[in-house]
Amino acid sequence: MKQYQLNKETFCPANFKIDYQAELNKEQLDAVLHGDGPCLVLAGAGSGKTRTLVYRVAYLIEKGVDPKNILLVTFTNKASREMLNRVEVLLKCQPKGLWGGTFHHIGNALLRRYAKNLGYDSKFNILDSEDSKTMLKSVMGEMGLNFKEKYFPKPDVIRGVISFCANSQKSVREVFATKYRYLDEQLIPIIDSIATEYAKKKKDSNTMDFDDLLTNWLKLLLEHPDVKHKLASQFKYILVDEYQDTNKIQSEIIYELSSAHNNVLVVGDDCQSIYSFRAADINNILSFPERMPGTKIYKLETNYRSSPEILALANKCIGNNLNQYQKALHSSRDKMARPALVSVQDDKQQAEFVCQRILELQEEGGSLNDVAILFRSSFQVMEMELALNKKSIPYQMRGGIRFFEQAHIKDVVAYLKVYNNLHDELSWKRILLLYDGIGMANASKIWQDISQVSDIKRAINILPNLTFSEKVSRSLEKIKDLFEILIKQEKDFIATAIRQIIKADYDVYIKNNFDNAKDRLEDLMQLSNFALSYSKLEDFLADVSLSEGFRGEQIEGYKEGPDESIVLSTIHQAKGLEWKHVFVIGLVEGQFPHYKVYDHPEELEEERRLFYVAVTRAKDELYLTYPIFSFSFTTGQNINKRSTFVSELDDSLFEVWQVNKDNNNDDNDNFEDDDNDDGEDTIDYDSDQPFKKHEFLRTIKYD
Repeated sequence: MKQYQLNKETFCPANFKIDYQAELNKEQLDAVLHGDGPCLVLAGAGSGKTRTLVYRVAYLIEKGVDPKNILLVTFTNKASREMLNRVEVLLKCQPKGLWGGTFHHIGNALLRRYAKNLGYDSKFNILDSEDSKTMLKSVMGEMGLNFKEKYFPKPDVIRGVISFCANSQKSVREVFATKYRYLDEQLIPIIDSIATEYAKKKKDSNTMDFDDLLTNWLKLLLEHPDVKHKLASQFKYILVDEYQDTNKIQSEIIYELSSAHNNVLVVGDDCQSIYSFRAADINNILSFPERMPGTKIYKLETNYRSSPEILALANKCIGNNLNQYQKALHSSRDKMARPALVSVQDDKQQAEFVCQRILELQEEGGSLNDVAILFRSSFQVMEMELALNKKSIPYQMRGGIRFFEQAHIKDVVAYLKVYNNLHDELSWKRILLLYDGIGMANASKIWQDISQVSDIKRAINILPNLTFSEKVSRSLEKIKDLFEILIKQEKDFIATAIRQIIKADYDVYIKNNFDNAKDRLEDLMQLSNFALSYSKLEDFLADVSLSEGFRGEQIEGYKEGPDESIVLSTIHQAKGLEWKHVFVIGLVEGQFPHYKVYDHPEELEEERRLFYVAVTRAKDELYLTYPIFSFSFTTGQNINKRSTFVSELDDSLFEVWQVNKDNNNDDNDNFEDDDNDDGEDTIDYDSDQPFKKHEFLRTIKYD
């Protein structure tokens, strides 16, 4: 490897030239050399979009453009650092003055210069999420609003509403109609007033939150023509990464900044627009040519990540979307095995199959670091986490908390722990702190009285007789009433108990305390369904606790490489990443695509884009799994319908792997999967024995 020192001059050495034709493919080269004017670069998954942006910046500087006239906008600090470092390495010089960073980073830098135009001092402070919540509490207190009241949304929820309004440029009423339907409409004028007072308090204290870095930046451009002219004149070339993820306010900022020179090159993939829940707007990329007349469109369709077989499946899948730019990825790699479509009996067998296949891959010399299990919703990994723990397979949950460690799960399980073990102090206090008027001091006093009795009935009977304020007494009465209901439950006790806990106002608590209330309530409903497979409460609690406590410790006899672990991730968190071996689980109707599309069919295309993102994370091997049966508290055993995204694929795109375990569910012996009725036999195995290699039937229908 050649070693060199970076030249600290602004421009690269006169005798240094980059051989662009040798470094780039034709698609990338066209965008790099001819990217003047408005340009839309449609960069398919794994097609080298970062490389294209880096070389475009290098090309401009090499041609004599002053770095201070270039603006490179990214979505993460990591992406910004990577691109700027690669530009330096490529040019073998440091392009001083180059503007690069996230929208928020650049907005902060510009607002420091022009803060006075907006009535701020240039030394304004930035509120982080905790600071923002604290200020909202102060505002609500000054307005006489009791945010501690159980039935009033907490500051985190209010902050979520205000933030979504800012980023989507929509009113509170519009946002309520789409994202917060579960909240009372009577809150709309109240939240409007809170937002107004919150904005005033921020300005009075010379502070901005993260959203203000964008809203004030746009306000500066719209309300101060002189500033807009100066900035638009300075930034002769604007380049934006991940344009499909921009929201309304970000697209408006780019539009205003590009008004002088019209040299704006945006890179993105409409097929990977999956963040509408964060206010990202796919119309920004779809309507870019209309918004910017004369737009040149470049397509990067050569994929350097995935096998041809994986890409064939991905192309067929996304081809069913109507609102998109037509493109077809083709692989630069040699042929490999087709993706595997694996039907399993239920979630438990799905987990067993995935674990066994992972161990097979490791036996074949693979690394656990090259494996990912992707899922649509967090509840889909309950069985998977338990199975991984029992098989001693280390794993990490990317970008989030493990399922059984989430606050709402631990809250509900705390009731069951108390029912099972009256003297569980931590669980008692966790329950007590959920109720109005009970803080840590009162919880400790209540616990002292509870700890003196010997059974749950006596414990709950003393609660109403304890001497506290009227508010605390009402809360203790509610706890007593709930446990009386739980004590009376007989059939399917665990599942029924979970439902009763939710009904006893915990659903209201969820809605008023968490910005993602719908997802959390869905988790709890699925936890209830999951509990149906347990007849003993102590077994259920043991599995939950083991899942909470497992951290991938070294197990004697386990063949683990140094620091190796597989990744469990929601598909949203997996975007931009890649692994050799990818499992996409739970591919049944109502889970993936999510059941929300039944009421809002326009969201089906985003769900399909999510599936497209999932399959294009795979480099070598892709496994698509779906359980034939599921269990529901309300409807009992159900036969699942295979996901639309699988059913609409041609059979030639995958191998069919079938796994059968007759003694796993005797009632299913005569079942035939109508979606896959190919007359093939399945292979049985002993439930007490692990899967053996090649025990999965691989039905290859096409040469």
